[in-house]
This record gives sequence, C-alpha cells and structure tokens, in this order.
Amino acid sequence: MDLEFMKLHGNGNDFILIDEYGCQCIPDDMKAQFAALYCDRRFGIGGDGVLYLQRSTQADLRMRLFQPDESEAEMCGNGIRCFAKYAFDTGYVEKSCSIETLAGIIRVEMGYEDDTFQATIDMPDPKFAREDIPATGTGEYRETIDGMEVYAVNTGVPHAVVFVETIEAVSPEETAPPIRHHQTFPKGANVNFVQRAGGDSLKIRTFERGVEGETLSCGTGATAAAAIAYHLGYVTSPVTVETSGGPLIISLGEVTRTTGPATTVFKGIISF
Repeated sequence: MDLEFMKLHGNGNDFILIDEYGCQCIPDDMKAQFAALYCDRRFGIGGDGVLYLQRSTQADLRMRLFQPDESEAEMCGNGIRCFAKYAFDTGYVEKSCSIETLAGIIRVEMGYEDDTFQATIDMPDPKFAREDIPATGTGEYRETIDGMEVYAVNTGVPHAVVFVETIEAVSPEETAPPIRHHQTFPKGANVNFVQRAGGDSLKIRTFERGVEGETLSCGTGATAAAAIAYHLGYVTSPVTVETSGGPLIISLGEVTRTTGPATTVFKGIISF
C-alpha cells in the first residue's frame, strides 16, 4: 500500500497532511500511533503534528490534528492555515471556507499575494475565566509559579503567558515544564514567553503541549499572547507577534482574527 502525504509549514510550525476526503487512509484507532511514528524527525518524516483532511456534515471540511505524544489537539492556528492551503490548492475550497475542529467551526479567508499564500482565520473568542481555560479556581487566571507571574487564556486550546524582559534569555525547555504541568491546569497548558517589543508588537517563544518542546511558531499561542497583552492594556489592535519562524498579525475586538502565511514543503509517498 502506498500512502500519499503533503508536508507543509506555517512560519516553521510543520505538519504532515493526510487527505482522507475520498476515503479513510488511517484507521481512527491508529491515527495517534501514526503521528508518534511519523512526526519523529530522525526515524520518520518529521513534524509537529499530523493533519487529517476529512468531509464534514457541519462545515466545508473537517480537520483533525494528532500530535507526537499521541494526543489529539482541539485546534491549531498554523495547522489550519496549512490545512486551508492544501484545500485551496487542491480545489476543495475557494477563497473562503469553514473548517470543523474540536474547538468549533473556524472560518478562513485565503488566497495568494504574489507568490505567498496568506490566510486569515476567525479564531475562537479568547476565554479568560478559569473554568473555560480550564484551570482550577474562580475568576481570571493569575498565578505565581516558580517565581514567575503567569496569566492564562483559552484561544482554542489552553495557553499560559509569561511576560519577560527578553525572550533570548529564556530557555523554554527548562522553564516551561513546571507551568505546562502545573496542578492548576487539569488538561495541561501551552506555555508562551512574551516580550513587549514596543508599540503594538510582541516577541514570543512557545513550548507546546503535545509536542513537548519549543516550536518555531504557534498560532493559538500568538493569539493568546496578544489577547492577554490587549486585555492588560499593553497593546492596541492589530498586534504584530514575531514568532521564531516569522510574524503573525492578530486582530482583536468583536472578532479575533489571525493572519499569516502557509508554505508547501514537499509531497511524498509512504510505502507500507
């Protein structure tokens, strides 16, 4: 059996995409194991997750995302842009579409600007209440963990945000785990270290739950950082968030939107 896949990335946050629009390629009970095997960067293809493109009864398409630790994520901002690029290039959708995710129906506007694919995603409204993150306790989240002041918000998935003087001085692999696994987060949390970069700009480094390491970019993380900074009055909308892999533009207000690129890396075949 030969299985075609596409490798894409959004600002360096990379994914393997499996097209299941016509038929199921990987049985549901094997999708998590498939992600653990093929996301490995030495013994597999390499990636921060596996995207499955499927038919939907609620939207134009359905996206499922399995991560290297075999967990299924609610959604992913960079992943949706990569998913949308493949769907657009393949002809499944045109300049706008709706995508079913575990975090709800996500609307996307997309197209090419010169040779660069850009997509704007209507993100879930940021949720600041602890029960919606989810986190223990009541009210908005603000805790001191290992001497760090930590805020939290749900932007489709749970995110913790720590403001730092300079992100270059941070070691996410060492600093993030106590926050990511903190007892106040029953489902864990992604951890973002954020630097105010002047004006309406932020710089960010993200340690992702499920990847269990730092990624070059995180769309929901950039949105979380911008939402917390906006909520605290540090910035006005739109906010430019500079990830390690490139910038994302976050618009906040009545609707939360994230705009950024997606790139196709290569197409391949797995032979079983």
